[in-house]
Amino acid sequence: MPTGSVKWYDKDKGFGFAASEDGKEFYLPASALPAGVTELRKGTRIEFGIAEGRRGAQAMGIRVLEKVPSIAKAKRPSPKELAPMVQDLSTVLDNLSGTLSSGKYPEGKKGAAIAAALRQVADQLDA
Repeated sequence: MPTGSVKWYDKDKGFGFAASEDGKEFYLPASALPAGVTELRKGTRIEFGIAEGRRGAQAMGIRVLEKVPSIAKAKRPSPKELAPMVQDLSTVLDNLSGTLSSGKYPEGKKGAAIAAALRQVADQLDA
């Protein structure tokens, strides 16, 4: 079986492209992913079969050989550093719940700042 790497994969579109070690590109449909795998990161090393499909040569029966290390995971703060941020965010959300309970959204840029803080903490937890 040829080996190669994922050039790109879009989970929402359900396909992407892979390149074999000799540089040939192959269509990568979601149906070729192994059970339990829903997405692949660029650069992930894979082994795959090749079949002729509607769109030309396509990868099939993919086996993930090694996953690309997460840059976000390598750069995220330690759990002890993240704990105070989560505590502060919890306080901010408690205050926000009072504002929302009174029938109002946060004014000005406050709502965007809270959303940005939530996203940042979520990204650290999900990395």
